[in-house]
Amino acid sequence: MDTADLLERCYPGRRAELKRDIFRKALTLFNEQGIEATTIEMIRAECDTSVGAIYHHFGNKEGLVAALFFTALDDQARLRDSYLADATTTREGVQALVHSYVDWVDSQPEWARFQYHARFAVTKGPLKDELVTRNKTRNKALLEWLFNPGRQDELAGVPAELMLSLIIGQADSYCRAWLSGRVKGSPKAYRELLADAAWRSVALDKTQ
Repeated sequence: MDTADLLERCYPGRRAELKRDIFRKALTLFNEQGIEATTIEMIRAECDTSVGAIYHHFGNKEGLVAALFFTALDDQARLRDSYLADATTTREGVQALVHSYVDWVDSQPEWARFQYHARFAVTKGPLKDELVTRNKTRNKALLEWLFNPGRQDELAGVPAELMLSLIIGQADSYCRAWLSGRVKGSPKAYRELLADAAWRSVALDKTQ
């Protein structure tokens, strides 16, 4: 999967061609120059379009950053939900969450790198309330699956607010190190180790 594939999935069709181009060029600039240093004029020059066209689609730079961030989250959630749908046990579900996270970062490193850098800006920016609303909608099925009463007997009494951090935290830490170049091994090479570690973090019976 590459950037073009992701954008085609999220914004298909010829009418969205300019939007995809703006996204593609903005993503590259934000990752290469930094979010603060990148201007709308720099993006306009790369896209060979007008500033007005960019503002028409996104409102301002903060809107463009948020739109890219939301797109990354939605695509990541789409893969997560497809993996989770195939899980038949609680352990398989926990492993599916880790596998999907690792596989998405491995296949979309530029989007993942941007996602990490942009998170603070979006959570503190003018669209922070929209992010909260989108997250609730995006994660509704996931939380219902995780906290199904039938699963609680298999989990080690982990507080709800801590659950996802324990499941994804180790994979997230390694993925960040890989994206920054601090480690060389692809996260996908360690997906089983990371998934097993996640299960041991939350399971009541570590041997099952």
